[in-house]
Amino acid sequence: MSEKHELIRKMLQMQKDFIAQEQQGGIDPKDYFAPEGGHPLSGFRESYSDLATQLVDLAHEEKGSKR
Repeated sequence: MSEKHELIRKMLQMQKDFIAQEQQGGIDPKDYFAPEGGHPLSGFRESYSDLATQLVDLAHEEKGSKR
C-alpha cells in the first residue's frame, strides 16, 4: 500500500472512531478543543491535522506543484 493510501486509511479510521463516539453520547466541545490527558480525543485534532498536511504534501509532490 502506498504512503498516500495508508494516510487516507488512517484518516478514515479516525473519522469513523470520532463519529462512533459522537453517536454514542455526543462530544463536549471542551473535550474536542481542550481534552484532558488520557481522554480519547487527546491529541486527535493535532494528529488528524498532521496526517492531512502529509497527504497534501504528497499530492503536491506527486503533481510537481508547490504549496
